[in-house]
Amino acid sequence: MSTTDAPAMRSGQPLALGQRLLRSRVLAALASPHGVDRYLEQVNPMWAAHEVRAKVVDVHREVDVPGHPPVATITLQPTSTWRGHRAGQHVQLGVEVHGARRTTRVFTVSSPDSRHGDRFTITLRANPDGVVSRFLVEEATPGTIVHLSQAEGDFVLPDRVPEHVLFLSGGSGITPVMSMLRSLQRRTHRGRVTFVHYAQSPEHQIFADELDRVRRSGDGIDVHLLHPELGDPNLSPAFLERLVPGYRDVPTWACGPAPLIEAVQAAYDGSEALRVEYFKPPRVADAGTAEGSVAFSRSGKEAPNTGASLLEQAEALGLKPEFGCRMGICFSCTSRKSEGTVRNVLTGEESSLPDEDIRICVSAPVGDCVVDV
Repeated sequence: MSTTDAPAMRSGQPLALGQRLLRSRVLAALASPHGVDRYLEQVNPMWAAHEVRAKVVDVHREVDVPGHPPVATITLQPTSTWRGHRAGQHVQLGVEVHGARRTTRVFTVSSPDSRHGDRFTITLRANPDGVVSRFLVEEATPGTIVHLSQAEGDFVLPDRVPEHVLFLSGGSGITPVMSMLRSLQRRTHRGRVTFVHYAQSPEHQIFADELDRVRRSGDGIDVHLLHPELGDPNLSPAFLERLVPGYRDVPTWACGPAPLIEAVQAAYDGSEALRVEYFKPPRVADAGTAEGSVAFSRSGKEAPNTGASLLEQAEALGLKPEFGCRMGICFSCTSRKSEGTVRNVLTGEESSLPDEDIRICVSAPVGDCVVDV
């Protein structure tokens, strides 16, 4: 077959007509119960009808100080199911490490606004206790496949950017505001930008070379890289007023560890101009005391309820139910619950409806429960 006869492809993904076919109800019924994406993934992991996956294109070390966790920027080429992101948003990223079950964590996108199917980057520190971050920074190579959610979060710039914006960040909290800064540069924003970042030392400064170029560019962007260990001032009302007179009325985006955000909030004293993003663990509902038993009706397996998700309890019994993202997004693990109450481990919502379809990866039983697995 000549190249002119070959179907059009973009990022390894069938386009237009192929996408409509892959997402059709007829094909979904034929692929049941596994779903179209399970079959596509076996042929090419970059083919998807509904799920979002990505291939690692590049791993670039940003900071590598001996004795401290390194920081790297990971460039990702997503499947065409990626709908893009707004600067400041984050993604849930799942990866299978050394054949173990998929682990998912949340990372902020560090590149400018992206569109449908565009490449993007995440910048992260290799947390010594973090399975995913350590793998991505220390072991991932071009070609590594990861699983993604769509971009999420409302810590973003408005469509109409104010004349003057102020960014305050500390440590890894630089990633969302760096995404915003890069987006403003791409838009050729002609207003004023004040960028203030705290790092442990100059050697720990993420994006140091790029920020130095921005500082020297003369494009109306004031960059202040501060290092408290070297005697630079902390964020106090007096310091902010000297830096940006009338700062409480300047639209401000602040991101970083809790102590920094608490100092910023105190300095702004309830001003509506301030928007903040904390570093905090993902919200997981309190599982409470596990009671009752869980019965998996199709396989005939039953065991005491441990309080873990139904997917995890099924796997503990040696069952292998279908699953995809393990974060409640792709619906690959949907199963019928005939009896009992389940709690969504992300939101805390409970449901006792009989004969309802639930996502077993994010549903934990509350007392006795019967599921068709």
